Amino acid sequence: MRIPFNIPPSTGREPECMAQAIANNKLCGDGPFTQKCHQWLEEKTGAAKVLLTTSGTSALEMAALLCDVQPGDEVIMPAYTFVSTADAFVQRGAKVVFVDIRPDTMNIDETKIEDAITEKTTVICVVHYAGVGCEMDTILDIAHRHGLKVVEDAAQGVMGWYKGKALGAIGDVGCYSFHETKNYTMGEGGAVLVNHPEQVEQAEIYREKGTNRSKFIRGQIDKYTWVDYGSSYLPSDLNAAYLYPQLEDADKINDDRMASWNRYYEGLTPLAQAGKIELPVIPEGCVHNAHMFYIKCKDLEERTALISFLKERDIYSAFHYIPLHTAPAGKRFGRFHGEDVYTTKESERLTRLPMYYGLTAEDCQEVIDAVKEFYCQ
Repeated sequence: MRIPFNIPPSTGREPECMAQAIANNKLCGDGPFTQKCHQWLEEKTGAAKVLLTTSGTSALEMAALLCDVQPGDEVIMPAYTFVSTADAFVQRGAKVVFVDIRPDTMNIDETKIEDAITEKTTVICVVHYAGVGCEMDTILDIAHRHGLKVVEDAAQGVMGWYKGKALGAIGDVGCYSFHETKNYTMGEGGAVLVNHPEQVEQAEIYREKGTNRSKFIRGQIDKYTWVDYGSSYLPSDLNAAYLYPQLEDADKINDDRMASWNRYYEGLTPLAQAGKIELPVIPEGCVHNAHMFYIKCKDLEERTALISFLKERDIYSAFHYIPLHTAPAGKRFGRFHGEDVYTTKESERLTRLPMYYGLTAEDCQEVIDAVKEFYCQ
């Protein structure tokens, strides 16, 4: 496509940093660039500890471990999310309990959570869709009153904020993704945000195959050994070297994406005012990160026609998640609590427009013009 849906972000300094990682003769996990990324993320988010992982999926798996999810537990989450959100808990033997979403933000409906709680519930997993924060004050209050853990799937939320707090650093554990479709990338990668200092050592053990190798590397012990279960969640320092220059330019990248988001919003507002489409909603107290720009069509048929119309003009747009509770595995490993009022209906209307670092104002305007042409033909 002449205007693609996504181009992975790049500052131009990535090859230089990767060459330095090679010259360091430290290609495995937790090398110098990994440590730089950890420090940057900790300073930016205020989390007690941030650890890079091989993916957002593995960050979620670590979150499930840190929450001590056991077979038979129940975890409440939205069905409008990527499969990894559920997989991380299903692998621990838990049952996922889906509740409806809010139609304005596509986030979990905080008013539906409490009714879904049973004696088996141990975790509430929220998803900050499009980098827009969930209603965390209400969710944390519910969790506190029922003795539950809160995991933030903030895969799309790097540089997003809720009432002055970094997404991912609000609940018990947070998870980021640095996949090539995200605002900042290391190709495949992620990070787990450990928000309780007393869990940092355990997180390091889970991440290092169940060993206390991290303490050995810091010189705190003279040898390391197997102390618990775990896995290998460490990315190569080459991956971290690709990510680090983007973190250094995080504000520049964020500003560029925000400019594109604002162009879309301003340019498509007349269509929204005419009742042709709906635009994203950013609640008061939330600062989003322009991870995506979407519009909502009238229905699935109209969305399909719009995507086809844009494709004919060499513009790549896309729909997003198929609700998990409608999938074979979703039916096997979970259940939907309450009524699906918005999850399926809103998912069938949503269309994502091209959004990436470096999207030109001219290309943005061409997309706007094409959408207007579709609705005015």
